[in-house]
Amino acid sequence: MSQIQKSTLKFLKDLAAHNDRVWFEDNRTIYEAAKGNFIDFTAAVLEKTASFEPAMAGIDAKKAVFRIYRDVRFSKDKNPYKTNFGASLGMGPKSGLSAGYYLQIQPGNASFAAAGAYMPELPVLAAMRQEIDYNLKDFEKILKAASFKKYYEGLDEIEVLKTTPKGYSPDNQALPYLRHKSYVVSRAFSDKEVTDPSFLKEVVNTLKSAHPLVQFLNKAGS
Repeated sequence: MSQIQKSTLKFLKDLAAHNDRVWFEDNRTIYEAAKGNFIDFTAAVLEKTASFEPAMAGIDAKKAVFRIYRDVRFSKDKNPYKTNFGASLGMGPKSGLSAGYYLQIQPGNASFAAAGAYMPELPVLAAMRQEIDYNLKDFEKILKAASFKKYYEGLDEIEVLKTTPKGYSPDNQALPYLRHKSYVVSRAFSDKEVTDPSFLKEVVNTLKSAHPLVQFLNKAGS
């Protein structure tokens, strides 16, 4: 069974402490091994989740994994490297889907799995809000399902409007959801959980529990 190695987390931890090009080049062999470990794990996640999410089938794990190099052109933080490994799964322009899944591995108990639509473009966001407004009971049924609540507390409050979105009344029953600018749920994992042999199963089950939410959002955003 594919497993995240402790050495992979150690590399990321060391990179955070030595985030410069000289150290990175001196440790490139270790980086390649850590990256390969994460790619292999991502491939296993894709294979397992394809059983319930067709969009996962045929995705190249290497292409799903984000580059470790940061774009520092417009950032005050000039550190050249990310201190995590991340992968976008089953979403994006090539898939034609607005909602999907995400996995991030980062030491310091900062790893997580997520699902949904992060900051969708305004037309897509408007369509998702409309779908929630029209089908509020179905949406809340997804969020209140036992299989969902086992892994998620509810929608992440990434960016939420304080005012009422244009086109909706202040007494709209769906207003608490309509104010969201992202529809994302996430589950955090400790470093111990990440390196445990059961982590693959936990990630797959976590993403599967959010599948009805992803389906709902993609119905609106397609």
